Amino acid sequence: MPPSTDNATRWKLVLGSEADAQNQIAFDADYKGMDDVLTSLYDQSERKAGLGGSAPRVSRWLGDIRTYFPTEVVAVMQRDAMDRLGLHQLLLEPEILRTVQANVQLVGMLMSLSRVMPQKVKHTAREVVGRVVKELEQQLSNPLRQAVQGALSRAVRNPRPRYREIDWAATIRVNLKHYQPAQRTIVPERLVGFGRRGQALKEIVLCVDQSGSMASSVVYAGVFGAVLASIKAVKTHMVVFDTSVVNLSEDLQDPVDLLFGVQLGGGTDINLALGYCQQLITRPTDTILLLISDLHEGGNEREMLKKAAALRAAGVTVVALLALSDDGAPSFDRRVAEQLAALDIPSFACTPGQFPGLMAAAIQGGKLQV
Repeated sequence: MPPSTDNATRWKLVLGSEADAQNQIAFDADYKGMDDVLTSLYDQSERKAGLGGSAPRVSRWLGDIRTYFPTEVVAVMQRDAMDRLGLHQLLLEPEILRTVQANVQLVGMLMSLSRVMPQKVKHTAREVVGRVVKELEQQLSNPLRQAVQGALSRAVRNPRPRYREIDWAATIRVNLKHYQPAQRTIVPERLVGFGRRGQALKEIVLCVDQSGSMASSVVYAGVFGAVLASIKAVKTHMVVFDTSVVNLSEDLQDPVDLLFGVQLGGGTDINLALGYCQQLITRPTDTILLLISDLHEGGNEREMLKKAAALRAAGVTVVALLALSDDGAPSFDRRVAEQLAALDIPSFACTPGQFPGLMAAAIQGGKLQV
């Protein structure tokens, strides 16, 4: 039985018009538009690139793919276009930037191009990055803020709280035995309070690998770092590294500035980065260090492991995040991850949605898992 017209049309879209040399399967207007944008990107075995270097054509193409395909497919096609059509250079034009669907991958690409970006396009690029950052903050800030503040409240108790610092639920529980039936009330002999406001109860160090493969993780780390920096009870440091180390903590108030301060690419020297972070830590037992890296160490691995062991021995909670993104299973150095695990330093990938729970568990000293 021959395939249905609809199925045949879809197969022609997948295989390209070359698969229907006799043109027996006619496209309607929508399918013809889809075929045109696919043909512009992929060759006949993979549908051949044909946009050339024309910025207007690229602009129209970027608009067309959003007309014919859902958001998830658009993101895939944009990434393919970067590789196949050399759009990195074309996207340095402001009119092109305004047509691209802004997402984390695009922000990573703009970060990698920031050093060679012409001055005329930097303002537009910042607008694009700012739009993505704002969307991420709206999605992620409240869950993280609630998780961290709740964990701090449970982990740190104040035995002599002021009125506004009283944890009423905990106070009632510990004083139930003092219930006065006649007065129908509880006489609290002991008050239970949260940690004092305005006091940095925990320090968090985000130590982020800025090699090219970590682009999405860097974007999410920057957003999360900005949210953590807004919580007064937490002191947050943001350190990025390749074969050198840069402290971007002062830029946490503006995550867009922070992301443009990142230089994606280059090598990886985790040993150097951990040595720098050791100098920042003043209260080891109250410090959480998140090493966000694929663990492909290009520096001195033995010294790196010694520094990691020293941090743990001092009481620092150290976690290795192999990825902080939704990009799927990351590539990482399993041997180094196993050696860190032997030092009581867990290693795992973490999606943005799982990050608040991870931070809450780390603050409370619970078992870390995602």
